[in-house]
Amino acid sequence: MIFRPSSTTRLLGLSALTLLSTSVLAQTPLPSYYYGGVSVGQSQTRLDEGALTRHQLGASTGITGTNSDERDTAYKVFLGYQFNRYLALEGGYFDLGEGSFTTDTTTPLGSLSGKLKTRGWSLDLVGSLPVTPKFSVLGRIGAQHGRTKAEYSGTGLAVPAFPSDSKTQTNYKYGAGLQYELTPSVLVRGEWERYRVSNVADGRHAVNVASVSLVFPFGRAMQPAPRQEVAAAPYVAPPPAPMPAPVVVPAEPVPQRVSFSAESLFGFDKEQIRPEGQRDLDTFTQSLQGTQYDTIQITGHTDRLGSSEYNQRLSERRAMAVKNYLVTVRGLEASRITATGLGETQPVTRAEDCVGERRTAALVACLQPDRRVDVDVKGTR
Repeated sequence: MIFRPSSTTRLLGLSALTLLSTSVLAQTPLPSYYYGGVSVGQSQTRLDEGALTRHQLGASTGITGTNSDERDTAYKVFLGYQFNRYLALEGGYFDLGEGSFTTDTTTPLGSLSGKLKTRGWSLDLVGSLPVTPKFSVLGRIGAQHGRTKAEYSGTGLAVPAFPSDSKTQTNYKYGAGLQYELTPSVLVRGEWERYRVSNVADGRHAVNVASVSLVFPFGRAMQPAPRQEVAAAPYVAPPPAPMPAPVVVPAEPVPQRVSFSAESLFGFDKEQIRPEGQRDLDTFTQSLQGTQYDTIQITGHTDRLGSSEYNQRLSERRAMAVKNYLVTVRGLEASRITATGLGETQPVTRAEDCVGERRTAALVACLQPDRRVDVDVKGTR
């Protein structure tokens, strides 16, 4: 026996995803922005050919066979507002393409052909659950207001009662998908959506759409660290004696270097930041509050195990992953942050303390201090 989730079950699941996104929002507020986009894909219109035929020819119609073409190209253009990284409101115009069928009948003798197409407007609440700084799982639920137009023709005695008809109806829609950030200005989505639309007769039918979308954020603000303001001295009436020279308080230098263990930020031989590493980077970002920084230099290091070429590439990818997190999630200025990798060239362990070249658990543990990411901050508090 195969279990197929009902529409209600799928809607409850998507609602839970939206509530989860809202609860996470309370923990990590992020900048908001507007965006626009376009999607194209394939639709599948699930027609009830028998019901449509009897609606046109009568309830006693005898049907001997049906041919249908339920697949077509669908597209959508949309605008949205991203409240934060977890929740957005999105509206758009859609065209679900066309579904057609031909039914052979005996009573009356002949055949009936029909074509149905639906276009309209939609408004969705879109929840996003980040998996990595660039990759997210999407869920959406909303309403659509669509107009379905139908055209019928017949042969023989199968004369349609309504050769041309249309009906406008508001109903629900939902969907799920994946999103990947190619650049801060271009996102790509792959989604599946289900629309419930009028069949122009006395009921509704479902239209499933699998699509690929390009999303273009605009006005996407990145918030720099706050700058320290120096209050102006109050005006004092000049006495006979000259005013004393102002006292200059030297700026307090910020910590020059923070070193993160690679194990706290990444899994072994991995470049994706773990949740524990994200918390460490969040703590580091909070320590910059009230700091006017000029540059932040991020440097990745590895141990000597493995080839030099591989270690160099791994250190560069880890440094870039830290930079991307500080820019896209924590809102630091990308123009002030540089990321480089030095591979295994600057170990902090001594060769005589960690002997051997064959990878063993003891040697991996001994070389742990070499696997790190250094963050150097140049600025004042």
